[in-house]
Amino acid sequence: MGGVHPHDSKFARERAIEELPLPQTVYVSMAQHLGAPAKPVVAVGDSVKVGQVIAEPGGFISAFVHSPASGTVKGIAPRKDLAGNPVMHIEIAVEGDEWDPAIDRTPDLVTAIPEDKAAILDRIKACGVVGLGGATFPAHVKLNPAPGKVAECLILNGAECEPFLTSDYRIMIERPKEIVVGAAIMQKVLGGCKCVIGIEENKPEAIAAMSAAVSELGYAGMTVQPLKKRYPQGGEKQLIDAVMRRQVKSGGLPIDVGAVVQNVGTSLAVYEAVQKNKPLITNVLTITGNEMPADRQHNYLFRIGVPLSYIAEYAGGVPDNAAKLVSGGPMMGKAIANLDAATVKGSSSILYLTDAFTRRKAESSCIRCGKCADACPMGLEPFLLNRLYKAADLDALEQNAAQDCIECGCCLYSCPAYIPLLDNIRQAKGQVMGVIRARAAAAKAAAEAAKK
Repeated sequence: MGGVHPHDSKFARERAIEELPLPQTVYVSMAQHLGAPAKPVVAVGDSVKVGQVIAEPGGFISAFVHSPASGTVKGIAPRKDLAGNPVMHIEIAVEGDEWDPAIDRTPDLVTAIPEDKAAILDRIKACGVVGLGGATFPAHVKLNPAPGKVAECLILNGAECEPFLTSDYRIMIERPKEIVVGAAIMQKVLGGCKCVIGIEENKPEAIAAMSAAVSELGYAGMTVQPLKKRYPQGGEKQLIDAVMRRQVKSGGLPIDVGAVVQNVGTSLAVYEAVQKNKPLITNVLTITGNEMPADRQHNYLFRIGVPLSYIAEYAGGVPDNAAKLVSGGPMMGKAIANLDAATVKGSSSILYLTDAFTRRKAESSCIRCGKCADACPMGLEPFLLNRLYKAADLDALEQNAAQDCIECGCCLYSCPAYIPLLDNIRQAKGQVMGVIRARAAAAKAAAEAAKK
């Protein structure tokens, strides 16, 4: 089973969602999702409305991008993302807040599920919905399994097992019915499979809210399942094991065991897309930290393209004792190297961590205790992978499934010798994946040459 039990640190859990005002300028990234970046379809000088398409998919694994504001396109150029890498952005000068009239902005709940599965998928695709559990995989692709693959269970991920993060918790508390309708829509698309909404048992209020919504709306084949509190309980393969008692093989996909996993935030986005014709231009982001007063912590409904520096300033500024800023949780989040980076569809937090929280202790020799292997939720042997990485033995790394590492950090968290296992295995995984991709490309080229 593996996993670890870090402190929850859900300090912002009681902070209701607040709507974040727009700044004077937004910067919309073309890399909002997994896969190929989107391609701009607007030009400098164009006027745009909220919800208007401004970029189209750049490949099969890609998604539409819509304007989060009304105003004038001021530039289309590279701009640094949160890691400091240049990514194409569309700069929009905000002028009012005029929405596309086709978007239903009323609060009325729409519960009738459309009958046309193809039309539902088209709407999800047209609205640029992507998975909001971390990977931002285009939702319309995931909800359309390959021929011969059948979905037996839609698993809705409400675990939110990462410490500090509370955005999923708040939408389950504040918008449970919309999430349930979104789940029913996905059930319809997947052929009427059952749906299990998995929520960690340390969130009883969310379990109660979602259970009440499921009971009231009465969609068939939908249940709420409390899950044991364990990180990374929200991992895709870990959820499938917990809910279905099935294991996804190395190199396999959830659909191989009859599962489709979506986040509760994605379900809300599906509801808004299909029932309200609203594209994915908003999400909820947590402002929190390990030594922040309660009144400085927030859950904001933000629009994509808003600079993180603007959000930080609006929330009271970067705390003086913040030594590290993280986008996401402390286990799998990414350090923010550029606070002027703009929010994207999958943005989930600005996490402020103090020096005492983030300072690494001095590394010592491995004592062969095996705690890293016990903690690994993928059943790997991190101590061995670390040794093979140092020996540059790529064949042995592949044979010992370094490519299956989900980079959850459980090995690093559990190591009493403070060995940087995650850093080294992440490097090893990248090298092995490069070999696997090169081998696949060579096989494809050989197959095509044989046809000629």
